[in-house]
Amino acid sequence: MGDQGNIVFIPLTKEDIAPLTSIMTRAFDEDARIHLGEGHRDGPPGYDNGELLMKYGILADSDAFTIWMDGQLIGSVIVFIEQDGGYYLGNICLDPLVQNKGIGTKIWAMIESKYPDARVWRTDTPGSSKRNHHFYIDKCGFKLIDILNPGDLDQETYRLEKRMM
Repeated sequence: MGDQGNIVFIPLTKEDIAPLTSIMTRAFDEDARIHLGEGHRDGPPGYDNGELLMKYGILADSDAFTIWMDGQLIGSVIVFIEQDGGYYLGNICLDPLVQNKGIGTKIWAMIESKYPDARVWRTDTPGSSKRNHHFYIDKCGFKLIDILNPGDLDQETYRLEKRMM
């Protein structure tokens, strides 16, 4: 992916997993603290030991990138290209130090421009993560299409979709 302002995407390598795991751990744990309370740690399996990034960013058939801003590693993005013009956003993960500054919205615009043939984008996010809902729905234009396991604090998942045409 190219440069847009001071943000660049660089293909993910195995060497990126350790520093990204640190960022991912801080990001998911901060989200859990905000939405579930002090002392909570929560994220998808492998978010805090590198297994998630290895499984979905290195070993899977995905487009995975590190995100750099002003020469500093600030996060990652993983995209899965589906059939018939469908794309699945596996994650956008940003260091909590750069969140709530419009950077995620700029990154989403970069992702959309990278994949102009996308007819529909899909993603999901924990039901408890109200900041993610605001980001995806209000900032990026996704629509809520389903809630899996509604009311279950640990398993509730919001399925989101954005039609491009």
